[in-house]
Amino acid sequence: MSKIKEFAAILANNKIFELSIIGIILLNSILIGVETYTSNATIKMIQQCILYIFTVEITIRFIAAKSIKSFFCDGWNIFDLTLVLIGYIPETLFTSASMMTALRVLRVFRILRLLRTAKEIKLIVTVLVKSMTSMFYNLILFLIFVYLYAIVGVSMFRLPDPATLSGEKLAKYEQYMEVAPAAPANSPDPFCDLGEAVFTLFRELTGEDWTDLRYNHITASEYGLINANSAVITTYHVSWFCLAAFLLLNLVTGAVINNYQIAIEEEERKKKGKDSEEQTEE
Repeated sequence: MSKIKEFAAILANNKIFELSIIGIILLNSILIGVETYTSNATIKMIQQCILYIFTVEITIRFIAAKSIKSFFCDGWNIFDLTLVLIGYIPETLFTSASMMTALRVLRVFRILRLLRTAKEIKLIVTVLVKSMTSMFYNLILFLIFVYLYAIVGVSMFRLPDPATLSGEKLAKYEQYMEVAPAAPANSPDPFCDLGEAVFTLFRELTGEDWTDLRYNHITASEYGLINANSAVITTYHVSWFCLAAFLLLNLVTGAVINNYQIAIEEEERKKKGKDSEEQTEE
């Protein structure tokens, strides 16, 4: 058994073996893209053979691991094992079309195995995972401001329901819709309710037509449809864009960069520890 384990360890760390697996992952990724255009028996047979190769690979890495615990403590091993096991689930097991579609989508995630083909990419993924905790608190801060601005936006900018209008008010509303129609045409009032207001704020965060929203609100104010003057409208939109696009997003960027530095230092410590262990063994 020790000889098998030793052979598996040599094979798992072999450069040719690693490059071969990378090549197979690339082939698998290309075939997944090809299957969006056409699918035939040959492609399915190749994909099945690739699944068997992935199974052999994960088995070799399992045998080569120092222990079962060390194997499952590596998140990449769990990730690869999950993708391989999903590949063995037969589509005929599900009767509903939605479940079959979900299974096919999960199989497409085998492309993500490319993430472990380079140490630099693995480091970036590690950084993103470690950044989740700090980004969680940034997200809470972000949602607090989103909620605040959404409530203020609904309170100030919600257009009246045309069904409740009549006479001059209805005429002004119809004139306003001709002068400043919603964009796109099938979209509702950007601040008609809290949910739509949150989406509108996210839309402004991306820089998508946020100045058009300002001009539309100024026009609505001129027609007497909302109770806010141009100064208030401008302050609201500009302050939100500056706060969200520059301050809150930069907090996320700062968290990622900080964790990137921490991850690099950890990798260096692990490398030094590994080198010292090898020197001790020698």
